[in-house]
Amino acid sequence: MLEGLLPLSGYVRFVVTLAAVLDPFLAVPIFLALTASRDAAERAPLVRIVTITVFAVLAVSALVGEQLLLLIGASLAAFRVGGGLVLLLMALAMLNARAGGVRQSEDEERALRTGELSGVVPLAVPLLAGPGAISTTIIAAQAGGAAHLGAILGCILLVCALTWIVLRLAHPIGAKMGITGLNIATRLLGLLLAALAIQTMAEGLRQLFPGLA
Repeated sequence: MLEGLLPLSGYVRFVVTLAAVLDPFLAVPIFLALTASRDAAERAPLVRIVTITVFAVLAVSALVGEQLLLLIGASLAAFRVGGGLVLLLMALAMLNARAGGVRQSEDEERALRTGELSGVVPLAVPLLAGPGAISTTIIAAQAGGAAHLGAILGCILLVCALTWIVLRLAHPIGAKMGITGLNIATRLLGLLLAALAIQTMAEGLRQLFPGLA
């Protein structure tokens, strides 16, 4: 095993957490609304741009996250607690099959309804690569060296590939699952994310207050 790598279970947990945070099923109705007047040939470049944007934002977060924490004087333990709280708020919104204020502000939602925003905003940022995904990536990237960072980037690429597949097939997925099916998928991911959020907060609190262990 390369030095600095986590056990496989650690990367599986990161992939599952990041997939739940991104929740491409939540983005399907918005993507369908944005591309209602476009054919398949016009939708493909938008899916590619959105996916590349999500990967770029998360990759940069993984690469510079530690330096950013050092710059602002925040410990990783404190960031775990704060990041876990963000994930919990997102999970609670997902349990109601809503994007929630953490992912998308009321102004952004209004602008989207009136057609003033592009597909990259708010679909890629902040709906997919928002505060929850960024904090999840920064937390995961702090555990090791170059080999670990490369594995994290590989995990991000894997989740982005899954997101690309879901958005590329958004129209048939939307037709097959319907709003109810998409909402059920989002609620299930929200339940999973809630558990992972509490686990993340618990790990941060144990580091901040060793007496709690």
